[in-house]
Amino acid sequence: MEEFFDPVDLNESFLSSEEEGHRRIGDLIRAFAEPGAIPDLENCDLAIIGAPEERNAVNNEGCATGADFIRKYLYQLFPGSFVPRIIDLGNLKRGHTPKDTYFALTGIITELLNANVIPIILGGSQDLTYANYQAYQSLGQIINIVSIDNMFDLGKSEGELNSQSWLSSIILHQPNYLFNFANIGYQTYFIDQEALKLMSNLFFDTYRLGIVRQDLEEVEPIVRNADALSFDVSSIRCSDAPGNRNTTPNGFYGEEACQIIRYAGLSDKLTSLGFYEYNPKFDHDGQTAHLIAQMIWYFMEGYYSRPNDFPFRDEDDYLKYHVTISDHKQDITFYKSKKTDRWWMEIPLPAEQRIKYERHYLVPCSYKDYQQATKEEIPDRWWMVYQKLM
Repeated sequence: MEEFFDPVDLNESFLSSEEEGHRRIGDLIRAFAEPGAIPDLENCDLAIIGAPEERNAVNNEGCATGADFIRKYLYQLFPGSFVPRIIDLGNLKRGHTPKDTYFALTGIITELLNANVIPIILGGSQDLTYANYQAYQSLGQIINIVSIDNMFDLGKSEGELNSQSWLSSIILHQPNYLFNFANIGYQTYFIDQEALKLMSNLFFDTYRLGIVRQDLEEVEPIVRNADALSFDVSSIRCSDAPGNRNTTPNGFYGEEACQIIRYAGLSDKLTSLGFYEYNPKFDHDGQTAHLIAQMIWYFMEGYYSRPNDFPFRDEDDYLKYHVTISDHKQDITFYKSKKTDRWWMEIPLPAEQRIKYERHYLVPCSYKDYQQATKEEIPDRWWMVYQKLM
């Protein structure tokens, strides 16, 4: 893969001092720092990819330079109770056109996914999510995408791919391997009401910022259902993350963003994530870069605490509940992990369809969904997936 990457410039500030010994995350990362010495994928769980592509960014010129600023703070952090097995592949060489960059990034992510290594993409603009999606297509895998964003990125004109229209390009792409899309944190004054109707008609999940912040724990099952997560830095309020030209006064607080990313780390299902739209030109004293580095730290902490309780590794590890709802032909079946108290709902499917949708007919949910069902109300999460599958 070396021909696709430029090495990381590891200056002294990236690593521990001699007095400290080798104790920081930077000392544990195997980085591509010298030509001919790109790290292999053996004994590796996570891989950092710098993606300096911004030619399709909207109103955020300069976001291509963000990866090295994030690295500076990430490498300086101390690991927690985990010892990360992580490599840094360096910065992806920019293609002659953005499509060339997408093609190269798709190939790299495909190779990492085949090796069971989770790519952590440091953008660059958010249209790189499209390249991430195409990697799953090359594997023939139907997936769920979760986007943390203050808008839907559906764009205004069909066929134009940029940082604010990448979702439309995924929806219109054929063959299509997107099973579900969920947006977390949209702000209604940035959203055309027709776009809200479209998302509803597609049975996609959308969660308004104010509703999410009232009970952040309800984000966990949404994120647990994702294969790929795309995080737009502009979803964080300007006071906490000024490093983005499109930042606004409202959004998530920094600690809320870290909690969401920790949920992503804990998810047995999630296999890729990217951080996009960070722009050092507008950052104050590296505040945003430092926050993104901490978010990556929380992802690592979650990843190395994964409970591996996705059903059905052993049915004895779960409590099974059948809830009968009047005027509904079938019971709704819930599963609760004895290990973690996490919940899932089962969508009834014929045996032949279960093979095709084996990763989707068990829907992550919360105790609130179970409580809602016991009151003879069909949970929204269950109903949305049921309509997709039927």
